[in-house]
Amino acid sequence: THFQPAQPTTVGKRATLWAQDLAIALSEIEGRIDGMRLRGLRGATGTQASYLGLLGGDAAKVEALERSFAAKLGWPADRCWPVCGQTYPRLVDAQILSSLAIAAAAIHKCCNDLRLLANLKEIEEPFEAEQIGSSAMAYKRNPMRCERATGLARFVMNLSGNGLDTAATQWLERTLDDSANRRLSLPEAFLALDGALDILANVFGGLVVHRASIRARLDAELPFMASEDILLAATARGADRQHAHEAIRVHSQAAGHAVKSEGKPNDLLARLRDESLFAGLDLDGLLDASAYIGRAPEQVDAFVADVVQPIRTRYRATIADEPQVRV
Repeated sequence: THFQPAQPTTVGKRATLWAQDLAIALSEIEGRIDGMRLRGLRGATGTQASYLGLLGGDAAKVEALERSFAAKLGWPADRCWPVCGQTYPRLVDAQILSSLAIAAAAIHKCCNDLRLLANLKEIEEPFEAEQIGSSAMAYKRNPMRCERATGLARFVMNLSGNGLDTAATQWLERTLDDSANRRLSLPEAFLALDGALDILANVFGGLVVHRASIRARLDAELPFMASEDILLAATARGADRQHAHEAIRVHSQAAGHAVKSEGKPNDLLARLRDESLFAGLDLDGLLDASAYIGRAPEQVDAFVADVVQPIRTRYRATIADEPQVRV
């Protein structure tokens, strides 16, 4: 948390947070699709005056014509807007762009996390054999896929304001200043989000997890995280709690200073072994990382079964299409 060491989690549990954001975005988009309505046959200002004149003033025929029109488009008649001006409500465009922006934000957060983890050498996106990470520094493996995805996602997120501005500035039944903006913002939002999703799928299709680097980071941080358990174990064996707490505090500060200011490895356990307060304790046994991850594995299994698998089943045909990404 705060990009500072905290209680350990698992790679899988961290991935469920990314997946859950995407599931939230998918649900938002599905709801938006299910709620879509047809403008119908309403005429220049939405009053249906032209159709009423065309059909001899027979309102029933006007309604029947609209139902027939909707049916021809494969649209339920009860899903037409009850009232409108010259166009359907431009707030609908704002809703659509907002839904796409939510998906973009989910992608952006995920890819930002992957970029941070790449710097820690824990997780990397795929890297081709002939790929150049940096034109100046040949050794680098820049996370360019994730960088590209965050750039596209940020573009989509910022398009959402266009929909709100357009809806807010429409005059009365309609003005034409909506046209140019929506012809740009709507298609570009869909295209950019599609590109970002293709990149994300490509990244996760070849994601590399560096277990040794993760193990090394755990080894460096776990002694600090295990200090409470060490205190409890010492107290259970008869040590004075206040004395044990003070010893752990002093040695933790000294070990932390050695790590940060002198570049030395974490020697907290070695310091504690020299203290009679902790004699006989299995300090190494208290550094089992699996003892500090809570229910992470069970949470992952439940999330995959309850959330991920139903989505995969619902979209199995789409998932079969492998996106093409040029590096």
